[in-house]
Amino acid sequence: MKKNPVETILGFCVLIFTGVFLFFAASRVDRKSISGYEVTANFLKIGGLEVGADVRIAGIKVGSVLETNLKTDDYTADVVLSIDNAVKLPIDSVAAISDVGMMGGKYVALTPGKSKILLTHNSKIQNTKNYKSLEESVSEFIFLSTN
Repeated sequence: MKKNPVETILGFCVLIFTGVFLFFAASRVDRKSISGYEVTANFLKIGGLEVGADVRIAGIKVGSVLETNLKTDDYTADVVLSIDNAVKLPIDSVAAISDVGMMGGKYVALTPGKSKILLTHNSKIQNTKNYKSLEESVSEFIFLSTN
């Protein structure tokens, strides 16, 4: 078998293109870790929320998920969040688990409350909304539309 130089050059071009693509993809990933004060939120279902997931307010990253723990006494999930020190959240803020998209991951969406009292280090967010899967949402919609 004789090697064709065009195939060799084309192979090198594919390797170079793959390397450039991987470098571009790696540079676009938001890998910065936000350190700040820690708060805990308790959920019945977290829907696959992972450590390192974003914590967002109005779509802007203000923190990250540090831990997810199962409470064995009532089988709920405690989620420990790190919130940027520059972001001062009222104690009546709401934490909800949301989807990034149809195929994307999960993140914690925070909705600030109106209270003058602020969350501090090791505080607990009392108002939470559990994760609702697409199947549950569709099922609820069908059930409500048939009644």
